[in-house]
Amino acid sequence: MANLKRVAWPGLLVALVLTAGVVTLCGIRYFTSGNKGTGGTRIVKSITGSGSTAQKGAMDAWRAEFQRIHPEFRVDYRANGSGAGIRDFIAGATAFAGSDIRMPPRDQERADRRCGGRALHLPMVIGPVALAYNLPSVPDLRLSPATLTGIFTGRITRWDAKEIRADNPGVRMPDARVRPVHRAGDSGTTHNFTAFLRATGRWPDEPSMVWRGAGRPIGGSDGIVQVVQYSEGSIGYVEYGYASNARLRIAKIRNASGRFVELSPESATLAMEGAKVVNTENGPIVEFDYRTRIPGAYPIVMITYEVTCQGDADPLVQTFLSYTAGDAGQSYLALYGYAPLPHDILAAVRTRLGLSS
Repeated sequence: MANLKRVAWPGLLVALVLTAGVVTLCGIRYFTSGNKGTGGTRIVKSITGSGSTAQKGAMDAWRAEFQRIHPEFRVDYRANGSGAGIRDFIAGATAFAGSDIRMPPRDQERADRRCGGRALHLPMVIGPVALAYNLPSVPDLRLSPATLTGIFTGRITRWDAKEIRADNPGVRMPDARVRPVHRAGDSGTTHNFTAFLRATGRWPDEPSMVWRGAGRPIGGSDGIVQVVQYSEGSIGYVEYGYASNARLRIAKIRNASGRFVELSPESATLAMEGAKVVNTENGPIVEFDYRTRIPGAYPIVMITYEVTCQGDADPLVQTFLSYTAGDAGQSYLALYGYAPLPHDILAAVRTRLGLSS
């Protein structure tokens, strides 16, 4: 791969186009015959990424619009979870990874070796986490962090428990079993949800991509949505885009100011006020406070990173990520249940990509 990176991009493309078939190198596919893009345009190059399910809605929109603008290119993405995406990237099976958390040091070292230099985290989208529930008689559920911890550790088992009634004064709560569901496997959403509960609701364990609480394990965000949709009494954490697309009921969550806040792209953006870049060597890596006291801020949010190689990244990866970090790529995220990056963080990403902010 080191020799490949030293070949000039136009020369590489010409050399490959002269050969029939498909060449795959480090997650980058070069099509040389028979592959058509938008309007019948031949696709001359394709890349694959994988990872975070949280960003799937944004990624699908980005990929479709990017190919409309560049019909000769194609970007594929497998939403198989942050942990799987990082493993794919380290193995050289993909050109970039989506991750809802910063890679731990051991994975960072492996990714650096895969890159032959530095693997970077580029924050790209803010994904609010919804608490979706199925209680037909309660259209406006409110939950505090401590109550959520009780539900997801298995301590609170009935919807008419005193803790839930205290969060919902004057509301007749059903005498029904609480049925919590959670993500199976390695999940960045799980890590962010447990990090929120650890910071605000006395969650007993350290934040983890692997679930350590109570409830039924479900594969993928789509699976969480389906279970909540059809199982009365159920509640699960899932990315806002999935919950809103399925028209699930979403609980209001109490933030550190004492307000129960409705989830929206605008309230999620407020939660990122005061977020700051804390590491530029492997990033920009972003830190924010789940205990925000901004009255209208929805407190359960996460940032999804695109993980790629620094400096000599593949030209198509660079072009695609420059689009997602550009004004166009950030402009329509709210339509898909996401929030755009704050300007200062976005400026740091664009600087890494060699763009003007």
